[in-house]
Amino acid sequence: MKPFVLNVALAAIAMSCANSTASRAAWEPVRPVEFIVPAGTGGGADQMARTIQGIVTKHNLMKQPLVVINKAGGAGGEGFLDVKTSSGNPHKIIITLSNLFTTPLATGIPFNWKDLTPVAMLALDEFVLWVNAEKPYNSVKDYVDAAKKAPSGSFKMGGTGSKQEDQIITVGIEKVIDAKFTYIPYKGGGEVAVQLVGNHVDSTVNNPIEAVAQWRGGKLRPLCVFDAQPMAYDEPIADGKAWKDIPTCKSQGLAMEYLMLRGIFMSPKATKDQIEYYVELFKKVRATPEWQEFMKNGAFNTTFLAGADYAKWIEAEEKRHEGLMKEAGFLASGN
Repeated sequence: MKPFVLNVALAAIAMSCANSTASRAAWEPVRPVEFIVPAGTGGGADQMARTIQGIVTKHNLMKQPLVVINKAGGAGGEGFLDVKTSSGNPHKIIITLSNLFTTPLATGIPFNWKDLTPVAMLALDEFVLWVNAEKPYNSVKDYVDAAKKAPSGSFKMGGTGSKQEDQIITVGIEKVIDAKFTYIPYKGGGEVAVQLVGNHVDSTVNNPIEAVAQWRGGKLRPLCVFDAQPMAYDEPIADGKAWKDIPTCKSQGLAMEYLMLRGIFMSPKATKDQIEYYVELFKKVRATPEWQEFMKNGAFNTTFLAGADYAKWIEAEEKRHEGLMKEAGFLASGN
């Protein structure tokens, strides 16, 4: 064989070996992946997880099934501890909300977000002040005036869990308007919306996706959004109004802002290849029309972060929540 031909042949063999090695190095699930939801059914995290499950299945984005499992016990602590104790198991991921911070701070359970492996922020979720459409509250002022005139504690605010996002916002409202609510906790945002429709509570601060069906059905009315700016979505939802038409609470004299994480973590000791697999998976999910529709229907802030940027954001949010929880008096002894 001539030297040139031999060199070409050897180069081809070397490239083939390199490709084979790279192929073996790339990781993908070899059995069903448990998708843990540290919250009840029907809420925002549960809806997002099941939407992702449907997209992955429809578009055949994984060779293995993605199985959604709700573990809401202990304000989500059940789910977090399950993943924490599954060290080295890449077939278990968890979708997080802000109870990633609030649950350990409020309960003192042996868990911190650093016990898990950050994968990606999928979006940020908004909070909206909702009232029953039968009530005469057509503005934040109407609502605040009624709450301040009512006997202390007689106004009921429904929310998901205790000492979590909804109750943090409730305490914030109380301080801003100088009124006292009775906060009633429920297992998930879906149940919270149902309770407001039934007039069992006077208001809620549900995420958009948790109450959009009831708004469309004329049962609930949004008064304001707890963000620095109005939501961007302009498609009419009910009575000719779109998400962008809901004013910010701050612009209505209720000076509060709060956005919530919708992100993914893995169990401890995940490898670089395993993390990259899920980052790429969720990039594919976000590129589908079904995801875009879900983002629009739920009026999500579509910020995406991964890697060092995601970890930096989480660290800042942990400090912020510690301050909010301390101010509300929600810290467990020892925190």
